[in-house]
Amino acid sequence: MSSAALRGRLRGTAAITAALLGGALVLAAGSTAQGLPVHPGPVVAPSRACSTPAKGTFACLATFRSQAAARRAGSPVNTAGRAVRSAGVSPHAVAAPTTGYGPADIKSIYGLNTALGAGRTVAIVDAYDNPNAEKDLATFRSAYKLPACTTANGCFRKVNQRGGGTPPEPDAGWGVEIALDVQAVSAACPLCKIMLVEADSADSVDIGLAVNRAVTLGAKIVSNSYGGPEYNGVLADGKSYYSHTGVAMVVSSGDNGFGGASFPASWSKAIAVGGTTVTKTSTTWQHTAWQGAGSGCSAWVAKPTWQKDPNCLMRTTTDVSALADPDTGFAVYDTYGLEQFGITPGWLVVGGTSLAAPLISGMIALAGNAASLGSASYLYAHRSGLRDVVGGNNVTWQDCGGDYLCNALPGYDGPTGLGTPKGVSAL
Repeated sequence: MSSAALRGRLRGTAAITAALLGGALVLAAGSTAQGLPVHPGPVVAPSRACSTPAKGTFACLATFRSQAAARRAGSPVNTAGRAVRSAGVSPHAVAAPTTGYGPADIKSIYGLNTALGAGRTVAIVDAYDNPNAEKDLATFRSAYKLPACTTANGCFRKVNQRGGGTPPEPDAGWGVEIALDVQAVSAACPLCKIMLVEADSADSVDIGLAVNRAVTLGAKIVSNSYGGPEYNGVLADGKSYYSHTGVAMVVSSGDNGFGGASFPASWSKAIAVGGTTVTKTSTTWQHTAWQGAGSGCSAWVAKPTWQKDPNCLMRTTTDVSALADPDTGFAVYDTYGLEQFGITPGWLVVGGTSLAAPLISGMIALAGNAASLGSASYLYAHRSGLRDVVGGNNVTWQDCGGDYLCNALPGYDGPTGLGTPKGVSAL
């Protein structure tokens, strides 16, 4: 396919965007393109904590480890195959689990100096409430021997979208997301303060107001692990809720692979975070593109001047990437409402670009440079601080003909952006 033809194909419309992000997965092509293998059989959708969003609403992007991966790890799986409990760990044990990456792994994977970040706040915006969020965070941090982060010691704060203390109604799916977010930030930046802002609902306006509330309350880093299909109104909502001078707006790119860009990741002021699969060899960590990582061309948002990739005429997602594959995922402690999924409350392994965004947010806090990250432009100017990810693709709904938009090629690509952090110099 010529570059001109591909550009024409990828311009998209709002209707195509909605179909790509909200719909079914199909067979990936069985051939290879530019020497990169694609999946020969049907793509298995990850089990998600939140359902596909309706127009004008967002879904959380937390995904559970697959049944096959759980069996390889020796972990029990519930009958639905939707999540696992770590092998040998009782549901309410304080001991760290034996599967799923923990804080020491995150520190090693990214070469982080976790003695930094003291006193800096990462705000997390989610919908609905997890009433056990602080209690489960305490268990997580105790299990991994991290310093306590509580309301009492001033480290943890939970508010609603108006800044008050009365929480919205609880929701088990978003509860998984909340547990993942606060614990992932803890792993990347153990000395950071955490502000959890819970929106009344997953409606784009409620969540947008929660983002504004986080900024009003002083947050300079806002982690947003949610998204949905672009819609007629993203330009107004981007300006109203996701454009704050001197604030790093970190947004998950989505978990549907290559297709239409997800909003608010596609907003020009957002730092769109894609996903990687991270595995350990005897000597090092290996990074490849996670198949679920969202990437695509916006149908609404103009290409920023600092983004130079050739085959999207509009804003391209993503900018940067981090661990997202739930099969090489993160250990999370969650005790709220999992029974409705057929899951035993306690330790489970979770991923999705919902994991990647709070990890990047915590790393930005370590760097102490949030004021320079009012958009992703700083990353593009400091890409030497990122590890280029080569290998893997995010071919799910459709192939892109071997192009960088769905294959992790040398240099910039859709699934992993500019790459994944090596230390925090790019941040």
